Amino acid sequence: MKKLSVNISGHLTSLSLENEFLIALKRIAAEQNRSVAEIIREIDAKREKNTNLSSAARIWILYQIVDRKYLL
Repeated sequence: MKKLSVNISGHLTSLSLENEFLIALKRIAAEQNRSVAEIIREIDAKREKNTNLSSAARIWILYQIVDRKYLL
């Protein structure tokens, strides 16, 4: 498990992701020419409020892998 801290609306927010998810997130961000922080802010803005940020990030990453067939 790795902790990732991101500034969202002026507040430092952390989430915990397994190393494999973090690697996938970094690869997706690089492929999309975006920062990891930018993606996390987008995930946070779009997630259901009863879903924690770490879970929402995992689901987003999974959808990216399935939809775009990223290889781990």
